[in-house]
Amino acid sequence: MQGKKPCPRCLLADISEEDISRAIAARISAIPEEQRVSEDEYDRRLSICKSCDMLVSGTCGKCGCYVELRAARAANRCPHEKKYW
Repeated sequence: MQGKKPCPRCLLADISEEDISRAIAARISAIPEEQRVSEDEYDRRLSICKSCDMLVSGTCGKCGCYVELRAARAANRCPHEKKYW
């Protein structure tokens, strides 16, 4: 799968971590600048996610999203009941 978009029918075990990271980065880049948070806010959000007990291999245990993608969009909020960000 080197350099290709991950297959929507593949299991994560069938996709390299590099391919997943590349796909997430591409999705973040596709978010219009005015809809993205600042780098500082992005880093703050990810820092909170890293300390959350619901983080599982880069995904949120509450909603299943990739936290790096969720954290990048300004309109998104933390899905945890406590709404950490």
